[in-house]
Amino acid sequence: MLRACIYLLFFVPYTLLCSLAAVIGGLFDGSGRVGHACARMWSLGSLFASRIRLEVNGLNHVPPEGPVIYMGNHQGNFDIFALTLAIPRLFSWIAKEELFKVPVFGAAMRRAGYIPLDRSDGRKALKSMKQAAERIASGTSVVIFPEGTRTKDGKLLPFKRGAFLLAAKAGVPIVPFTINGSWAINPRNRLELWPGTISVSFGAPIAVKPGAEGELMEQVREAIAARLEVH
Repeated sequence: MLRACIYLLFFVPYTLLCSLAAVIGGLFDGSGRVGHACARMWSLGSLFASRIRLEVNGLNHVPPEGPVIYMGNHQGNFDIFALTLAIPRLFSWIAKEELFKVPVFGAAMRRAGYIPLDRSDGRKALKSMKQAAERIASGTSVVIFPEGTRTKDGKLLPFKRGAFLLAAKAGVPIVPFTINGSWAINPRNRLELWPGTISVSFGAPIAVKPGAEGELMEQVREAIAARLEVH
């Protein structure tokens, strides 16, 4: 708990600094590249301060061009930092709309081109999903956690169908990834922080077939589970 508290004393002002840099930089850049660079700086500093190492495997499976949807398991808060550094291309996050209302941080997310998803009711969720699908189809790669929340023990949770409906609407390939080690470093709902290693492994892209969301869900789940160290 002491390590976690000390880390937070660094993390909060550092997050504010990186967010301000993204907001200011975004005024002169509409591509989201400055915001993405600030996110990488934020992630690098956060992992370094927490004494967490990052291992990346399977980068040959990441297409060098064209939009894709990265889908994988969600083990903990540090997944965000690990993926921001592991993915070698410019990409956006699909995040719940509430995060975009956080002062400065929310503005930085918008400057970086991240996509808000309103889940407050069914009609708004469908509208948000349609807008997100259009952004992806037009050339924006995104990251989605199909479990919808973090695991408590490292095991895969049931997948939510919405992520696969979005993939079908966008019509772009899915690149599966598997995260290992994150849940033990920062357990869910506990003020604990342990040094360690987070591993991110990418799998071969999976083609999306309209009307086959159930089959697609199973394919993606199998690809993620194949590299998961806790089954």
